Amino acid sequence: MEKKQLKHLIDVATGRTCADLCITNCHIVDVFNREVFDSDVYIANGHIASFAHPNLPAAKETIDAGGRYLVPGFIDAHLHIESSHVSPAEYARLVVPCGTTTVIADPHEIVNVCGLDGFDYMLQASEDLPLSVFLQIPSCVPCTPFENSGAVLGADGIEKRIDHPRVLGLGEMMDFVGVCRAEDEVLDKIMVAKSRGKIIDGHYLGFPQSLDAYCAAGISNDHECSTAADLRRRIKRGMYVLLRQGTACHDLLNLLEGIDSKNADRCLMCTDDCAAKTILEIGHIDNNVRMAIGAGLDPITAISMATINAANCYGLHDRGAIAPGRRADFLLLSSLDEHFTVEQVYCAGTLTASGKRYLPEVTHTSADKVSGRMNVKDFSAKRLEMKLKDPHVRVMLITPGSVVTDICEAVVDLDENGIWHRNAEDIIKIAVVERHHGTGNVGIGLIKGFALQGGAIATSIAHDSHNIIVIGDNDDDMALAVSELIRLGGGMSVVKGGRVIESIQHEIAGLMTDLPGEVVAEKLVSIIETAQRELHLAGGVDPFMTLCFMSLVVIPKLKITDLGLFDLAKYGFVPLEMTE
Repeated sequence: MEKKQLKHLIDVATGRTCADLCITNCHIVDVFNREVFDSDVYIANGHIASFAHPNLPAAKETIDAGGRYLVPGFIDAHLHIESSHVSPAEYARLVVPCGTTTVIADPHEIVNVCGLDGFDYMLQASEDLPLSVFLQIPSCVPCTPFENSGAVLGADGIEKRIDHPRVLGLGEMMDFVGVCRAEDEVLDKIMVAKSRGKIIDGHYLGFPQSLDAYCAAGISNDHECSTAADLRRRIKRGMYVLLRQGTACHDLLNLLEGIDSKNADRCLMCTDDCAAKTILEIGHIDNNVRMAIGAGLDPITAISMATINAANCYGLHDRGAIAPGRRADFLLLSSLDEHFTVEQVYCAGTLTASGKRYLPEVTHTSADKVSGRMNVKDFSAKRLEMKLKDPHVRVMLITPGSVVTDICEAVVDLDENGIWHRNAEDIIKIAVVERHHGTGNVGIGLIKGFALQGGAIATSIAHDSHNIIVIGDNDDDMALAVSELIRLGGGMSVVKGGRVIESIQHEIAGLMTDLPGEVVAEKLVSIIETAQRELHLAGGVDPFMTLCFMSLVVIPKLKITDLGLFDLAKYGFVPLEMTE
């Protein structure tokens, strides 16, 4: 805020000049005293100037709130816009009507594909949106050294972007092993953030005895909590804990069990990975707040977690509350119970959504520099052939509704040449095809739990390096599913009997599209239903959401990359054969 604007704000607050807007007849949620009070609210230059007092002249415009509750705009404390499958402009159109007015986004998905070109695209594409988009510069590109990503972002690259005013700090530090081992490369990245006094986000899935070392590095928050004990353990060490509820992970209800009046100030709300379909069906951070209230949490405490707590964690002291000097990001809610609706949304004092309708025009940013990222070399069905020395093998075992896998063993059928072919068990082939540097790498494994029959599915969304990942029960269909994604420049595909029966294009880095969220949601529903129906997939398993996490090696237990099978407990690659 410039001096002239500040002077005007003070003049409005004292009554020397009139406000731009007055909201009257409202119940204001005070997240500082945790109470509700009644007053008019006066707004100037997109900021809250004053509550009602006798000296204030009439505002230029007055809005009657009709007895509704006026609350601060919701803040999503950690997310990946790429996981919505839509561009930043379209993402804003989806989440603002849900009451989300600020997000802290970690664009490590697109940066793993496109490097700083991807980061710059996300900055540019979110520059002039009503939704306030703050970014974290990714800390782990690649996520680990156990795969090939599209880029390598070291401390020098981080230093080139971390001073941008919308960059709050260093993105989730997934390499908890590197932190606890005090590896030079990891510490160099942390020191860049520390030298600027910026936030370092956490992502801890290590052993409890190593948590002290992780916190000692200066990492201030974590969204990878799944139990009340996890939550309290982190808060004891001074961390903020993010209650995550999105498309992929559902931790909020479990974590509520660990929250009380003493530690609630250390808890935030986030979605992490939330697809357009989920947002359209159940909402965004408003869904998190409703769930918390429905589970018995005090409504103002739940709202505080979605507003002022996040603002305090990230040093966003210009928002998160209805108070003089704060940004006029606020919502009008129908009630404070678990059935509340977000009826109107104001961003910087401007009505931006009403009755679930987003009012601004949606303008997309050119994605030319981050499109067409497919550099696959020497790929054919022959590359998927699995020749084994022994039929006693390791198998990835999926957990329905979770991104965690287990490890199981099986004895599979081999032909006279030692080539695997499917037997009667629910075991199929999984492969990761490197798509960034033309290395020709193809990692191959076996997976159980999909119950797929008679075809293949593939996607270029494969956390976090986003190579092409494919499952199937025969090599020809798997190869065709991969080839379809190469043709499209990324997306999802379903193949049956040598024919592509459905596909979706994700032209932006193979991760996102400029299509409207409703269209994307409809296409996702259709392709999931097609895969489940035509390939007889197991009930309760979202094929693409599950598949895209099977390459994320920082999540237990057995995962696969373009370099092979990775066992997190052993922190290294393991062979398919159990005898080795």
